[in-house]
Amino acid sequence: MIYEVRTYDMKPGAVPQAEEAFAEALPYREKYSPIAPSGTPRWAAEPDHPRLGLRQPGRAGAYPRRGEPGAQLASQNHPGQHREHELRGLDAGPFMRPMGGDQALGNIYEMRVYTYENGSMPELLRRWADSLPYREEFSPLAAGMYTEFGNLNRWMHVWPYKDLNHRAEVRAEASKIPQWPSGAPGRVSQENKIMIPASFSPMH
Repeated sequence: MIYEVRTYDMKPGAVPQAEEAFAEALPYREKYSPIAPSGTPRWAAEPDHPRLGLRQPGRAGAYPRRGEPGAQLASQNHPGQHREHELRGLDAGPFMRPMGGDQALGNIYEMRVYTYENGSMPELLRRWADSLPYREEFSPLAAGMYTEFGNLNRWMHVWPYKDLNHRAEVRAEASKIPQWPSGAPGRVSQENKIMIPASFSPMH
């Protein structure tokens, strides 16, 4: 399974309006491919799905035009609301459960993104496959993916928690597992974000 992750860095105060517009346009976009439930928009497609074709004019990637239902979703109809836009194409790790349906796993989600040196991904996936069952005794993996296009050599994993206190408790317990933390040599950098599901997300 391949997922497209789109991240927008919004200006202060712009998130509620953007979320409302996205929710209004979502039914029209999902005629082409479903949104994988998450705190940020992620579009799912089968490996042979012509997802890049969806980005062509007149297809789903163009989004509704002015005057059409859901037109306010398109960023060009909201000039200046977001400062940066990042696109990532990610392959699901072989051990990741497909996203879809009602996956209300937690109230908050932590997204951790690691960047590795070239050639590190096969060893990382092997180590994760071996150690993940021990980590999931404390909380389930919501997503584990690596970049297919965009910024390469990135590993993204998403974990659900009840709240920040629960996150601290789980991470403290998980750090005691001999088989965890898992990873691979050659980590260059890492970043993490705490997210809440959007109003229209089944992951509430």
